[in-house]
Amino acid sequence: MSSFTLPNCDPACTVKLPADLTKDQLLKFPAFRNWISTLQHSLSLQQDKSHTFHNSPYKLRKIDVQATDWFGGQEKTLGFLKLQAEVTNDDGEGLPGAVFLRGGSVGMLLILQPDDAPLGTETDKHVLLTIQPRIAAGSLALAELPAGMLDDGTFSGKAAQEISEETGLKVPEDELINMTELALSSATTSPSTEQSKGDGEDIKEKLQNAMYPSPGGCDEFIPLFLYQKRIPRPQLDEWRGKLTGLRNEGEKITIKVVRLEDLWKEGARDAKALAALSLYEGLRRENKI
Repeated sequence: MSSFTLPNCDPACTVKLPADLTKDQLLKFPAFRNWISTLQHSLSLQQDKSHTFHNSPYKLRKIDVQATDWFGGQEKTLGFLKLQAEVTNDDGEGLPGAVFLRGGSVGMLLILQPDDAPLGTETDKHVLLTIQPRIAAGSLALAELPAGMLDDGTFSGKAAQEISEETGLKVPEDELINMTELALSSATTSPSTEQSKGDGEDIKEKLQNAMYPSPGGCDEFIPLFLYQKRIPRPQLDEWRGKLTGLRNEGEKITIKVVRLEDLWKEGARDAKALAALSLYEGLRRENKI
C-alpha cells in the first residue's frame, strides 16, 4: 500500500492506495477527477458568510481507496472504485464518506407512436424497456429504460453504442431532448446549492445536470434523454420479444414494449424509468416539449 498528498488541497489530504492502483491511474480516472473537483468546489463555498456551514466549515482530510474493479483484457482500464473519505470540521463533526465511484451514465426514454395516430397527441404512445440480468439486484430479468455508461461526458460514444446494441434503434444525437437539463434550467434552486453573495454574483455547487439515483453512497449521475419517433404500426410488433445485446459479452437482453400510460407500473423498480416519466409529464405540463 502506498500514499500521496492530494494536489491543491487545503488542509493537506493524504490519499492511501491499494496495491493494484497507482497515483497516476487514480488522478487520471474520470470518475475520480469529476468527484474530487465537484467536492472541493462545494467545500470552498463555505468561505462565503451566507453558507450554512460557514462558522464551522467541513474539510477533506483523508481518502482511503479500498478497492478497484478493472475492465477489459490485457489493456485493462479502471472501471469502478470504492473509497472512504474523511470530511470533518474543527468541532469534530463528520459527514458520511463511503463512496462508490463509477462515473456517469445516460438513460433514454424511447417513445414510439404509430404514424396513423393523430399528430401532436399522446394517442397510442409506447415505450421501449430492456429486460436483462442485473446481478447486483439479484435479478435475471429486470425491466428498465435503455442505458449506457458515459465515456467522454457526452451522449456520443459508448452510451449511443450501448443503446443501439440494446435496442437495435439508431438514435440521432441531434434529435435528442435532454429532459433533466430542461427541467433544471427552470427550477428554483435551493439555498444549499445557490446563494447570493450580495454583489450580484451567485455561488453555486457545480453538480451535473443529471439525476443522482443513489447520492448517499455513489457518484453516478444520469442525464435523462427523450427520443420520440413515429413508425408504421406493424413495426411495433417487431419489437415484442426481440432478443438483442452482445452475446460475446454475456448480454442477454429482451425488448419489451409497454404503453406510455403503463410505464409507472411496468418500470416501477427502475429509478431511471420513474424519473424519466416524471420529467416527461412535468415538461409537457409546462409546454416545454
